[in-house]
Amino acid sequence: MSTAYWIYAAELADVQSQEVMAVSTDGHDLALYSVDGQVHCTANQCTHGNAFLSEGFLIDGEIECPLHQGRFDVKTGAPTCEPACDPVRVYPVKIEDGRVFVELS
Repeated sequence: MSTAYWIYAAELADVQSQEVMAVSTDGHDLALYSVDGQVHCTANQCTHGNAFLSEGFLIDGEIECPLHQGRFDVKTGAPTCEPACDPVRVYPVKIEDGRVFVELS
């Protein structure tokens, strides 16, 4: 059983509204998103192909993979458009004192 822990990921001010931000921390490649005033986090790797989601486009709360245009809901990780079939991992996020923390395990 692995232990969950919170790790600093970014300053809240650096996570721009309706944008995606790549973060590499504690051996994890993550993507941070600001959608409707909420910060969300997923793995940065597309589950369909070898592409960084942070290089894709954030459209209406979905991240579009830059390689094959599959899409994922940034809140749930669920695929919303083919060819993506498998969900992308999501991570819990909390904001403290203007800093973004992500729960890893």
